[in-house]
Amino acid sequence: MINGHVSHWWQQIGLPAQRPELPGNVTADVAIVGAGYTGLWTAYYLKQAQPDLRVVVIEQRHVGYGASGRNGGWLTNAVTGGREQYVKSHGRDAAERFQRAMNETVSEVIRVAEAEGIDADIKRGGEFNVAYTPAQEQRLRAFAAAEQASNYTDLELLEAPEATAKINVAGTRAAVWHPHCARIQPAKLAAGLAVACERLGVQIFERTRAVEITPGKVATTHGTVSAEFVVRATEGFTAGLKGLKRLWLPMNSSLIATEPLAPAVWDELRWNQGEVLGDFAHVYMYAQRTADDRIAIGGRGVPYRFGSRTDTDGTTPEVTVQTLSEILHRFFPATRAAKIDHVWSGVLGVPRDWSATVGLDRETGMAWAGGYVGTGVTSTNLAGRTLTDLILGKDSEISTLPWVGHRVRKWEPEPLRWLATQGLYAAYGVADRTELAGRERTSPIAHVADVITGRH
Repeated sequence: MINGHVSHWWQQIGLPAQRPELPGNVTADVAIVGAGYTGLWTAYYLKQAQPDLRVVVIEQRHVGYGASGRNGGWLTNAVTGGREQYVKSHGRDAAERFQRAMNETVSEVIRVAEAEGIDADIKRGGEFNVAYTPAQEQRLRAFAAAEQASNYTDLELLEAPEATAKINVAGTRAAVWHPHCARIQPAKLAAGLAVACERLGVQIFERTRAVEITPGKVATTHGTVSAEFVVRATEGFTAGLKGLKRLWLPMNSSLIATEPLAPAVWDELRWNQGEVLGDFAHVYMYAQRTADDRIAIGGRGVPYRFGSRTDTDGTTPEVTVQTLSEILHRFFPATRAAKIDHVWSGVLGVPRDWSATVGLDRETGMAWAGGYVGTGVTSTNLAGRTLTDLILGKDSEISTLPWVGHRVRKWEPEPLRWLATQGLYAAYGVADRTELAGRERTSPIAHVADVITGRH
């Protein structure tokens, strides 16, 4: 079993050839910090809209090194933090407009991949979420009713026989499915998008760590980039920038990938249409059937490292492998004999209110996007297009979506945020265990944890 080495996705295709470091002080029109999906999409759309712009991207390791090259491969329409928050703050029409934009963004990513010749193993099979305890079923049915009362969700409620005919999860009580989702191979998308950007004239400098971002300047380990606009696209690594330690919490997420499974196993699982798979646990899991017939399944490992530290190339504790393997085998008993080929981890950015944001301060030229809390594969594309419109001063349908300009208070200082995060996931774990043991309603421990974290 390979542990770490960034991710299975990068090991599958090979790490990208090294790009040059920043060669000293340079000048650009737009400087972008971070060569993940947010930075690359922003660079791509800026150059598509205005080819003569000088766009420079700075990356501390290599393109797609962070969450963009390590995630579960869900190109889905989820509004980070939930659509209902925007119903309360901006009204139902604005919230539904956001949902429609997310639906369209799924199609936009697929369109660009085709147009640019990026083979990212994309298969549009929708998103399938299952309930396998009475309490989960209660939450699922309430969720289905709320989604079906809103426009642009296109959610279907599946009773147990219909659900297991689609994906045969042991103990299924009910499931929901919607069509606005595709499975992808994340590193293939990141690598292909970087090449597409370079074809347009974007300069990408790797092995160059940004130390501080100020109006008009990015100070790095290899010189300074001066630009009218500076875009912070650092997601889970934001805490490493000077003055931003408490802005977003770097939450850890881990995945395992099995060996390729035999046809007989897939016949039993019935998982054939490219659906991504999730559940209604509090400490939820996420999975996909890969293009080469593995199951890649993820969830929370060690959720947070003291002092907002990030991992070393995805190295993951053995206990996390055991936890994810147990989930895999509980869902699919036919996988018990399958070897685990790879385990890895990565960090995602979590704002204090669990809601993503994109914006531009016109006075300073400072722009930002992130805080996707694990829903970034799609959100990053919408963020990149939105930043393009904001930087170019274009009023558009997407530049007025309710997440634009959203600001949130900082996380508490240490040790409070470490204690809070450890306590949060311990509480959710207890709630899940009591529900697995037969508790019929959502554990009050989970309700308390939701209130404390600001998730509800």
